[in-house]
Amino acid sequence: PVIMKYVDLFIQRLKEQAARQSAASIHEATPFVRKGDEEPVNLTLWYNYCTFDIIGDLAFGEPFGCLDNSDYHPWVRTVFQMVRVGVAFQTANHYSWLRRIITAALSTEAMHRRREEQREMTMQKVLRRIELGKTGPRSDLVEGLLKKKDEWNMSLDELEANSSILIIAGSETTATVLAGVTYLLLKNPDRMAKLVEEVRTMFASEEEIDLTSVNRLTYMLACLDEALRMYPPVPTGLPREVPKGGATICEQYIPENTIVAIHQWATYHDERNFKNPFKFHPERFLGDPEYATDKREALQPFHLGPRNCLGRNLAYVEMRIMLARMIWNFDLVLADDSQDWMERQMIYVLWAKGALNVYLKPVVRN
Repeated sequence: PVIMKYVDLFIQRLKEQAARQSAASIHEATPFVRKGDEEPVNLTLWYNYCTFDIIGDLAFGEPFGCLDNSDYHPWVRTVFQMVRVGVAFQTANHYSWLRRIITAALSTEAMHRRREEQREMTMQKVLRRIELGKTGPRSDLVEGLLKKKDEWNMSLDELEANSSILIIAGSETTATVLAGVTYLLLKNPDRMAKLVEEVRTMFASEEEIDLTSVNRLTYMLACLDEALRMYPPVPTGLPREVPKGGATICEQYIPENTIVAIHQWATYHDERNFKNPFKFHPERFLGDPEYATDKREALQPFHLGPRNCLGRNLAYVEMRIMLARMIWNFDLVLADDSQDWMERQMIYVLWAKGALNVYLKPVVRN
């Protein structure tokens, strides 16, 4: 019910955005005719609004209000800023001379104030969630932490830090894959047509599209997996520390305490792992014999082992329901200024996504 509530609001907001576009038509020769004050919709923002509201409710028992206000909550804005700052500090740690420069440049009063404001906002949300839990157990992400709080001797600071990680990991990454798969589908209209047909023939009404029924959308799952391969939400390597005694990795001994990682984007675009790695071809996950030599086990966007992503199932549910509902309601056309959306991005651990501008044309049904 929590997820569906925000997906309903997400679709409602997109309909409102589409209504602001002036009347336009899709023609066979021209993909979209722009007239008057017609404006595309920035789906980068709206995907983020929805996923942050969902994870906010699941973690804190209250949304961030992004969909209601059509804007980012201050907490969310600060997260994006702190991620970039964190990358700068992480890079500087490898060079002592650079660390001093970066620390001096970024350790400003304004930066400290912003971090403290974010920490205070998180703490207030945690405290409200603790109070909410006194009325009865909730089926959310923080419930497990609260049950183990005393047993694990978790302080409020540790609870605040873990809650922040849950929020970031459970929102931005999901929105990134949604933006990526939307872009890749729009750049490959034949694939988009197949997905549109699957969604619109699978269901007789929008009410049939729920958290269970979307599991039948096999082509959609293949599209999402291909998007995860071509546009992994964490394109860099997820670091691991070699345990005591060292380890042998790829036939090479690595001493203990060494930080190791595998760069996901490079792995997924290596022809030794995937044929035609720069081609968006969801059929590679549906048994296409041309791609029988693909090393599909190399695709691990949620990572492996005891430290893998806990939110994998939640992410797939969100992505399927949001994408299915959007395709049911709208025909999509990529705006001219977003034709090279993916190619011009930079990475700060996460993708620094620009505006994904898309025209939304409501589907008219009898």
